[in-house]
This record gives sequence, C-alpha cells and structure tokens, in this order.
Amino acid sequence: MDQTAFLIGFSVMAIASLVIYATGGKNFPARHHTLMHAAVPFIAATAYLAMAFGFGNLLSDNGSTVYLARYADWSITTPILLAGLVMLAFHEQGKPGEMGGFLTAIIVLDVMMIITGLISSLAETATAKWIWYLWSCAAFLGVIYLLWGPLRAMAAARGNALAAAYNKNVALLTLVWFIYPIVFLVGPEGLKIITDPTSVWAFLVLDIIAKVFYAFYAAANLEKALRNGKQPGALR
Repeated sequence: MDQTAFLIGFSVMAIASLVIYATGGKNFPARHHTLMHAAVPFIAATAYLAMAFGFGNLLSDNGSTVYLARYADWSITTPILLAGLVMLAFHEQGKPGEMGGFLTAIIVLDVMMIITGLISSLAETATAKWIWYLWSCAAFLGVIYLLWGPLRAMAAARGNALAAAYNKNVALLTLVWFIYPIVFLVGPEGLKIITDPTSVWAFLVLDIIAKVFYAFYAAANLEKALRNGKQPGALR
C-alpha cells in the first residue's frame, strides 16, 4: 500500500473542493455546476482518506489489493460528472421528463460499469475476470454512445456556444476515462504488467485530471458559453 499517494490524494482533493466552490459561479445557471464539481473532489478525498487508513482494502488470493473505497468513490463521482454533462446538453430546456430519461440511462450504465469492474477485480478465475471486464467495457461504450450521440446532438441544438462548451468538456472527460480501464488492464487487478504502487499513482493522476482540472476547465467553458450566448445567434 502506497500511503504517501493516498495522503497526497486526500490533501489535493480536499483543498480542491474548497477552491472550486470558492471560485465557482454562485448565480444561476452556473450555481448547480459549482456545487456538483465541488462535491466530486470532496467525495474523492473521503475515499483517499479511507484507503490511507486501510479501510476496505482487500488482499486477494493472487496477492493484489482491491481498494473498495476507490470503487465506492467512482460509483458516486462519475454519475455526478455525467449529470453535469447531461444538464449542459439540455441547458434547462427539452421536453418534460426527457432529461430524466437520459440521466437514468447514462447513470445506470455508468454504475453498472463500476460494479462489473469491481466484480472483475474480485473474480478468482481468469475466465470470470475477463468476462466481467469485457462486460464493464460494454457498459462504458454505452455511456460513450449516449455522450457522443444523442446528447451531443441535443447540445448542438442549443446553439454554437453551448455546443462548443459541451464538445470540449465531453472530449476531455472521454479521453481521461478511456485511460482508466487501460490502467486496470495492465495493473495488478488485470495482467500485472505494472505494480500496485504504480497503478495507485496512475489512478491518482487520472483522478486529479478528471475531478480537479476538469472542474475548472468545465467551469471556464460554461462561463464562455454563457458570455457568448448573449450575442445574437450564439444561443437559440
């Protein structure tokens, strides 16, 4: 267990949560994005603190450590990030219940992706491990389809400014999220090409990008979209 990485993760996430809220927009429509993005690193900080103290760290029969707090973190924070993208795509518009339908579908797929990934890490046989890993990847592809298909089209219908913000946000998040299953694949829970400490540090870097850097990046893109949206024809 690399306690240093966990303590750094806790410190960075805890401070980031405060900074994101302090510097974020407090007025509608930026307010709920500020609250959501501030909550994400706070949840992550809790998970890193739990891992630092060894709570929920399971040692499997093959010698690898499964960090249950990490999966608990992902099962809460990733739906929040996806909810922010869905709300950006709709931008307070759409038919009654339509946004709720997209939120339900994408969050269910996302949570199933996390749960099946956890099952893969706990599987005792290679066959079961890779079946569950591939099923997790299938759920992930479902999330990607919704983000880049109907939701992207929905954002485009809201005008050029919001479409640009959505495209930038979803591109960064998709890129980072594609790396997570790769680290899992080559890590101790998968092919064991890299060591446990290496995977811990890799996930820490990814978490900082996806939960801290992305929060400021998404806020800047939303602010720019709202500012440009005041211009004639920028938003419809």
